[in-house]
Amino acid sequence: MHINYPSDAELLRAEIAAAAARMIAEDGADYGTAKRKAAKLILGNQKLKGDVLPDNAQIEAEVREYQALFFGDEQKQRLLHLRQLALELMDKLEAFSPFLTGAVLNGTAGDHSDIHLQLFAESSKDVAVFLLNADIDYEVSEAVHFRHPGRSVEILSFMWKNEAVHLTLYETDDLRGAGRGQGQKRIERADRAGVLALIAKEEE
Repeated sequence: MHINYPSDAELLRAEIAAAAARMIAEDGADYGTAKRKAAKLILGNQKLKGDVLPDNAQIEAEVREYQALFFGDEQKQRLLHLRQLALELMDKLEAFSPFLTGAVLNGTAGDHSDIHLQLFAESSKDVAVFLLNADIDYEVSEAVHFRHPGRSVEILSFMWKNEAVHLTLYETDDLRGAGRGQGQKRIERADRAGVLALIAKEEE
């Protein structure tokens, strides 16, 4: 019988993924930062040879495993709380076709996770006015458009019920292609019905 042993590159990739997952779960690091720091921690100043960096899917799997092992029910309760808050906020922002994305959607949210929503409005000013009328102070930053790398979109960030929220603002025309990004890569997102279904499943 032939046994397929993992290669050195596969073992190193798994080690980096596990280290990155710990940083994400424990410190709230983003995937890119955690990946770079984990590689530096394990390899030091050695130059990377070949494709040894894990992809986000491999790291996400490690995050799930780490959370299940060390946080268990605590993480589940935190996730449910964030999803309930996200749903409440989505109801308030209903006029802007909100969609939930990120760790709160995919189930890896922990103590350091924020709520990320995509909004689709005729004008970003409409969302800004809505927040101001609700007495919500926000900060503005930018991100790359999911479908047009040469374009940027605004992100409005604020604290709401002691949780950090980030609203990424798109035009209404972008809603038709919001499910796919550059190279037709799927962008995971959920509307109100999708989030409600996730919450109902957790409350069973």
